[in-house]
Amino acid sequence: MNLPNTLTLSRLLGIPLLVWLLLARFPGHDQWAAIGILAFSATDTFDGQLARRFGTVTELGKFLDPLADKLFILAVLVTLVQEGMLPAWVVVIIFSRELLITILRSVGLGQGRVISASGWGKTKTVTQVGAVLLVILARPYGWLEPFALSGVAIAVLVTVYSGLDYLWRFRHVLGLPPRRPAIQPLPLQGGAPGPGETVDPLVRKVSERLLAAGETLAVGESCTGGLLAAALTALPGSSRFFAGGVVSYSDRLKHELLGVPDDLLADKGAVSPEVAIAMAQGARQRLGTDYALSVTGIAGPDADGSAKPVGLTFIGFAGPDLVLVRQFNWQGDRWENRRLSVEAALKLALESFAEVKT
Repeated sequence: MNLPNTLTLSRLLGIPLLVWLLLARFPGHDQWAAIGILAFSATDTFDGQLARRFGTVTELGKFLDPLADKLFILAVLVTLVQEGMLPAWVVVIIFSRELLITILRSVGLGQGRVISASGWGKTKTVTQVGAVLLVILARPYGWLEPFALSGVAIAVLVTVYSGLDYLWRFRHVLGLPPRRPAIQPLPLQGGAPGPGETVDPLVRKVSERLLAAGETLAVGESCTGGLLAAALTALPGSSRFFAGGVVSYSDRLKHELLGVPDDLLADKGAVSPEVAIAMAQGARQRLGTDYALSVTGIAGPDADGSAKPVGLTFIGFAGPDLVLVRQFNWQGDRWENRRLSVEAALKLALESFAEVKT
């Protein structure tokens, strides 16, 4: 078990201690409980930073971290209700919000969509922890009670708003209509970068969406070798929405130019959903754009010693409020696999634009 997972497990094991401190009756027990909550919050931030920095994100960690967070806040809140320090309806609201967002994330994951934490989601966590601290410390320090009441009110409002924000932005995941109508196809003009003419109209739709919003796009490519950038720049005036791209064919350049952690490349391999996401996030950050696409895969005709099948491709998308990845298993020759990857990347961009917050 790595260090981030150990820290997460320590938070889980520390929950009974926090509850005991709140229920105990010895001098300073509330103050010690407040210190424990601060330590809990600090390790929650620290373990995530460690995992991302050193590429030690694991499936166990993805499971344990949100579990620890939810059990922590709910255990403390229920204890405060039992002690008569907090009304029960506050816990009902917070628990209902967490349940709804957990369901939303599960549905999204089943569709290949990773619903990342938003700014409001993080603000919600901060306000909840702050409110809990004020409520606990208001017991030994009565003068804090007005601040505790205000803190609880703010936490409830932010909790409700953040939940509604998630549901509204990602209602597409639940099968509800997107916020924008589908973009109507335009007459085909010009050529596409390769055989067939299916890419060009997609480029035009991407350009229309970005130009209308005044936003920009970058790409990080591997197996497509610049074909995605070529498709985008085949449209005259594309510099108004397309900033540029990075062709990082080697693992070294994926790390140096896009910031993909070496440990992640070694652990998951260049052709993996995790690396596709890291490439998209790196392209967006390093090229300074609103959105970014990434493509990594095995185009063929052979797998170059990899145990993964020829045609396996992962396409990533990164935006201000959404990060997702899709898997494809192409069955064509090398050129066809790469052309299909370009087409799929453009389609993914169009689908994702309808989900991100503007």
